[in-house]
Amino acid sequence: MIPSYTLASGHEMPAMGLGTGTIGKDHRVAAIRTALELGYPLVDTADSYNNHDQVAEGMKGFDRESIFISSKVPADKCHYDDVIATCEKNLGELQTDYIDMYLIHSPAWEIPLEETFAGLAEVVKRGWVRSVGVSNFGEELLAASCDAAAANGLPLSNNQLEVHPLLYDWELLDFCAERNVLVTAYGPLAVGRVFENETLVQIAAECGRDVSQVTLRWLLHKGTVPIPASKSPEHLAGNLQVFEFELTADQIERIDAIDEWVRVYAGKTWKLRKQRTPREER
Repeated sequence: MIPSYTLASGHEMPAMGLGTGTIGKDHRVAAIRTALELGYPLVDTADSYNNHDQVAEGMKGFDRESIFISSKVPADKCHYDDVIATCEKNLGELQTDYIDMYLIHSPAWEIPLEETFAGLAEVVKRGWVRSVGVSNFGEELLAASCDAAAANGLPLSNNQLEVHPLLYDWELLDFCAERNVLVTAYGPLAVGRVFENETLVQIAAECGRDVSQVTLRWLLHKGTVPIPASKSPEHLAGNLQVFEFELTADQIERIDAIDEWVRVYAGKTWKLRKQRTPREER
């Protein structure tokens, strides 16, 4: 049983899920069905992934209430009317009456946040969306988003970020936690680069686990929701085993201390921190 977090909205969000953005088109439906059969409760997607129809196909036959769907409205659709129209389109593509989490996929610099959150407030009012959030937002823009959401009667529940041991932006994670904004960690395995890190390899050997499990366990210790993407039934099953063990305080500190700053998704660096900030106590 995968635990869950209570969001600022009051709804529950599972502590881990399946990312679908990097799964090849020919494998998406099978991967989603396998994940759901194994017990994954969360499926992450986005309008810009152009895979909502495949997500819907993969979910067929499963209890909708047991699945948490997270999707995203693109930056160029963040005007009030566009938010509503895009959400309605997404509901049709996903063949569902509601989306559990709806995020602004990336900052829309030319569109006022107040207008976007007014649109999000409307889709929540209509029952189309249960919780709202953002993605790829740094501290300054996140703070402004919390204010804009509150002005429209909404709590901001989530910030989806690239997070892994090779990109540990502790300042941004702390900032989100201080504002009761849960962080979803996309790219949690850094597209396989974690497997080359000596610290992670050593700790995996100590635990009798593989590097991916150690990495996901560390992300859970950091209070994030990792959404690894995989088409492999073996890897999907192995990911769920992260709830069967813990890392020691020493192991967590050693992972925290990895001195790397690898942003795999370099195109998503909208005013985010460009280098690691040292901290004496982690």
